[in-house]
Amino acid sequence: MSVRRGQRPARPVTCLSWLLCCSALLSPAAGYVIVSSVSWAVTNEVDEELDSASTEEALPALLEDSGSIWQRSFPASAHKEDAHLPPPAGAARSRPPPAPPGMFSYRRESGPRLRPSTARFLAHASAWGCLATVSAHEKIPGLPFGNCLPISDGPLNNSTGIPFFYVTPKDPAVADLMKNPMASLLLPESEGEFCRKNIVDPEDPRCARLTLTGQMTAVSPEEIEFAKQAMFSRHPVLRKWPRQYEWFFMKMKIEHIWLQKWYGGVSDISREEYFKAVPRKA
Repeated sequence: MSVRRGQRPARPVTCLSWLLCCSALLSPAAGYVIVSSVSWAVTNEVDEELDSASTEEALPALLEDSGSIWQRSFPASAHKEDAHLPPPAGAARSRPPPAPPGMFSYRRESGPRLRPSTARFLAHASAWGCLATVSAHEKIPGLPFGNCLPISDGPLNNSTGIPFFYVTPKDPAVADLMKNPMASLLLPESEGEFCRKNIVDPEDPRCARLTLTGQMTAVSPEEIEFAKQAMFSRHPVLRKWPRQYEWFFMKMKIEHIWLQKWYGGVSDISREEYFKAVPRKA
C-alpha cells in the first residue's frame, strides 16, 4: 500500500483500542433491568426468578426475607454471587455483612399476640372513620349506607378502645341508627403517616384496617364530660359547630373486632383480648 507524502498512515490498532474501551464502558448497562426503580446486573438465574414471579401469587414468596421485622425483596442469586469470596481478615468476630438492597421493603405480618395491640392502636390513633349503617331512607331501604365521621376513643393520654361520636339528628346515618342501631366502623391505617411515608398504597392489605361492629347508643349523662374531653381534645373545631343542629354524643358498644394487616383474610379478635391490649404500633 502506497502512502503519499505528507499523509500519516492509518493506525488500525489505535482505532480498535478505542472501540474496545467504549464497549467495555457500555457493556454493563446491557445486563440491567429496572424493577421499581432499582437496577442490578441480570444473570440467567435472575431472569428465571423474575419470570417465575410474574404473578401476584408468586411475588410475596420471592420478596420474603425472614431475618428481620421488615421484609426485603431481591433475587436469591444476589446472595450466591459473593458466596465464593473469602471473608476479609478479622471478619470472624465482626457483624455479618448487610443484605443486598432489595426491590421492595415492607412490614412483616405480626403474630396473633400483637394483633389486639395493633387494633387498639388504630382505634386510638384514628381521627375519623367510615360508619356503615342500614339505610332507612325511602329510596334505599335496607341497603348499606356509608358516612365518614370524626371519632375519638379518648384523649391522647387515655385510650379506651371505645369510639365516641359527635353527631346531629339531621345526619342520614343518625336517622338510620334511630331505626336500626347496628353499624360497622372502618378505621384505616392510611389515615395515619405510616403508609404515606413507606409509599404503601392505601388499598394494599399491608396497610392495616380495623373494622368494629356493634350497637350505637347515645352517651349517658354520666359519660358526657368524658365524651367532651375525648372529642374536643382531638377535634377542637367541633366546639364551634352551629348549635342549632342539636349536636349530641354517641358511642359504639363493640361486639366484633376484625383486623386485616396482611394478604389473605381478616383476624377475628375477641373483645377480651381487645380491651386488655395496650395500644401499640406493630
